[in-house]
Amino acid sequence: MIMMATTIGGGHSASPAVKEKKLTLKEYIETYRDLAIEEMVFSGIPASVTMAQGILESAYGNSNLAINGHNHFGMKCKPEWTGETITVCGDCYKKYPSDYDSWHDHSVHIKSRKWYADLFNLKQTDYKGWAFGLKKAGYASDPRYAYSLITLIEQNKLYELDEEGLSCW
Repeated sequence: MIMMATTIGGGHSASPAVKEKKLTLKEYIETYRDLAIEEMVFSGIPASVTMAQGILESAYGNSNLAINGHNHFGMKCKPEWTGETITVCGDCYKKYPSDYDSWHDHSVHIKSRKWYADLFNLKQTDYKGWAFGLKKAGYASDPRYAYSLITLIEQNKLYELDEEGLSCW
């Protein structure tokens, strides 16, 4: 059984309060779907892409980093980071107060880095372009990263989140 504290919107979102079992992929998508859409509206990053990244980077919320650091995107410590940290396999990662903070920081990171700027010329429904663009801009070192995102998006119909996000505008 998973108990959730859910106050989505207004700067807050779903955050596992007590975790008694691992999330399934479907539970992860349902838990964070509104947050993915909220971040799309805020940042312009397709919700499908952000959701696929969260799924992939956090093992759909079941990684040590996601459980103990509320870090769903593998965001590493940088010199300007003044928050708490968590060490995993010898690497320093950001530790967030909530899942919302992780998702929002991910959006701010992509939106504010010049090497991702060209992505914002793509349509928000062009999840393939975004996936290949993230890989090209150096978001991940895995040569199959874009294909992994696209597969997750298509197998789980995450592109439907983008349509919902566009209807919010």
